[in-house]
Amino acid sequence: MNRTYLKLTLDLDFILIAITAPLKDYVLCHKINTRLNTQFEKIEDHEIFFNIDEPACCFSKYYFFVEQGEVEYYLICNKSSDGLLIPEMSNVDFFIIIKEFIDKEDLDYLINGLNKLPDIQVAAKIDPVKLKSKENLVI
Repeated sequence: MNRTYLKLTLDLDFILIAITAPLKDYVLCHKINTRLNTQFEKIEDHEIFFNIDEPACCFSKYYFFVEQGEVEYYLICNKSSDGLLIPEMSNVDFFIIIKEFIDKEDLDYLINGLNKLPDIQVAAKIDPVKLKSKENLVI
C-alpha cells in the first residue's frame, strides 16, 4: 500500500518583539499609543487549544494597522489566568507581532521607543523559529 505524507509548515513570516513590563495590558497599550503615536485597539482574544478535551486558553490581544505599507501590528499578552502563551519564555509579559514588511529604521524606532518607556524593563526582537511553542503565535 502506498502512503502519502503531509508535511505541515507554519507561516512564521513576521517580526516578533518580546516585552517585559509589569503592567496590565490596557495600561501598556495606552502608554505605547501615547508615546509612539500608535492606535492599538482591543480586539477578540487570541485563543489557543492546548488539549482537545479542554476549553481554549484566552490571551488578550490588541491590533494596529498602518495603511501605508499595509503593516499589521498585534500586541498579545503572554500570561493569562489559563497559563502562558509561550511557556519557554515565562519572563516575557507581552509580544508584538509585526506582519508584512517593516524597514530596519522603523523597527529600530519602535524597539528604542519601547525601551525608553519607564515601565518597560526590556523590549527585544526574537526569532520565532527558535521557539518550541511557535505555533501558538500564528494568527
